[in-house]
Amino acid sequence: MTTSADTRSNPVIALLRAPNNLIPEWLIALVCRLGVAGVFFLSARTKVEGLITLKPETFTLFTYEYNVPLLPPDIAAYVATYAEHAFSILLVLGLLTRISAAGLIGMTLVIQLFVYPDAWPTHLTWAGPLLYLFARGGGALSIDRALKLP
Repeated sequence: MTTSADTRSNPVIALLRAPNNLIPEWLIALVCRLGVAGVFFLSARTKVEGLITLKPETFTLFTYEYNVPLLPPDIAAYVATYAEHAFSILLVLGLLTRISAAGLIGMTLVIQLFVYPDAWPTHLTWAGPLLYLFARGGGALSIDRALKLP
């Protein structure tokens, strides 16, 4: 039989009881920022040639496959592509993290509701880190923190 003193000195028990003491919040925020930024940045890169020129097939996708509401397909193509680039870069830097996370949450909702409604498991994997970043910010290893932004 183990006593409470035994469980306090047992490293396995300590690990199971206090993982929040082992993984710093700055590391969680950094992994969330880099992980979700990678997904959106790579998606954005498939839509352009060179640095910023949209590919003709991008307009085709937004015309025939991506049924984005309220915006004409050509405008939606530009807005979505540039937003994916900008928000991803800002997340990597940890600059305007909450605004960038909010923008990508909005984009994820549009994709879920109007483009690929059956892809909710994928969209939840994006939404999880984005919600964390929106709620908690970019963490200690961010430009936001250095500038004392919320």
